[in-house]
Amino acid sequence: MNPLKNREFVKSEIHGQLFVCTESTKKECFERLLFATNKVYSPATMKVKKGYFLFLFDLDADLLYGVFKATSDAGLNLQPEAWNGKYPYQVKVKPVGKIILLEKAKKLLKKLGIKRHSPISKKALIKLLELYRPENLSIENWFDFLSKDEHSISLEFSAKKSWEFLGDVKGIDAKPEEELPMLEATTLWDFPRQNYGKSKKGNNKYPGVTPALLIWNLVWRYTEVGDLVVDPMCGSGTTLDVCKEEGRRAICYDIAPVRPDIKQNDARKIPLASDSVDMVFVDSPYGDNIRYNEHPASIGKISSETELFYDELEKVISECHRILKKGKVLGWLIGDQWVKKKFTPVGFKLYQRLTKYFETVDIICVTRRGQSSNTGVWYNRARRFNFYLRGYKYLFIMRKPDGKKVKSKSPRKIEWQRYDR
Repeated sequence: MNPLKNREFVKSEIHGQLFVCTESTKKECFERLLFATNKVYSPATMKVKKGYFLFLFDLDADLLYGVFKATSDAGLNLQPEAWNGKYPYQVKVKPVGKIILLEKAKKLLKKLGIKRHSPISKKALIKLLELYRPENLSIENWFDFLSKDEHSISLEFSAKKSWEFLGDVKGIDAKPEEELPMLEATTLWDFPRQNYGKSKKGNNKYPGVTPALLIWNLVWRYTEVGDLVVDPMCGSGTTLDVCKEEGRRAICYDIAPVRPDIKQNDARKIPLASDSVDMVFVDSPYGDNIRYNEHPASIGKISSETELFYDELEKVISECHRILKKGKVLGWLIGDQWVKKKFTPVGFKLYQRLTKYFETVDIICVTRRGQSSNTGVWYNRARRFNFYLRGYKYLFIMRKPDGKKVKSKSPRKIEWQRYDR
């Protein structure tokens, strides 16, 4: 029986997070009493609040330092000069008693299911805290000590210890209650589900709904906590829900709002000041093949086989360019069309209009999964009648020029890999 089953500590809200260092960065962690990370692991780091239990994993020495407590909420550049600015997502910490060094940390973390990009599950956190119990304290007294806020901020280290002799961690099923996603690393994005996490984001029944993780990736790559994101064609409100959960401000419009927190507005004239927005995301119609709403002025009622369609979208592009701050990013999701044996390269045509206003950051292919043609019947028809179903959309990531003059550089020297034939 677990002796802590009925204790208030176990019943209370306790949270934990893992941070990582190397031999070259560890010294500054301890001297500053500051843990930090880079953009890759920022989504997890920025969820850390004052009072969270923290642990520091030394990758080079395979040691796990603990226990620490956060003395601040996580923030951006709490100490900007730390690590020469390489790790701006930071949290202030203090030791909880003597710092114990557990050996074979990588093996321990794997057994407990603890990962850098997600919060530590409550079950794994309790087991980890048990392993850090000083020999002179009973389990009850140790957890009473952990519950207190009055701890010394002076660092005192114990000798290295093997966790394998401190407690049994076999059979621990400790999946994180909230396993956070990782940033996409390639130009092919495939999201099997429209949603992620526990809370609902948008409405997966809405026509042409945007995958929530697509917006999540853009938000974490190109904005910071507190930045303003605008979606002028937000549909069911996926952008609004993602931004709220990730600590961004959001203003979302639609010509036919389906929720009270979405403002009614035509995207061809956005009621915001110039150079005031940190990121814009647009998931626009790509023709008149889907009935989004009944509003007579909807761009989704115009055929993408006509130049009028692109002329109207260019008005949206111009407005997005106007409200966006210099150097900031626009993400635009759109697909091509194949209707009645005629292919229309909607993406290419739109991209030509975008390049009149923006510089290209990159082009992503996003797998289409939720469309009505994703059925066995339609796959059979495509093979029988010799046509192709739309398998992906384009995500154009564009940046508003910042006006800075680029210094002339000598031609790059590139060493190409050669293969014998």
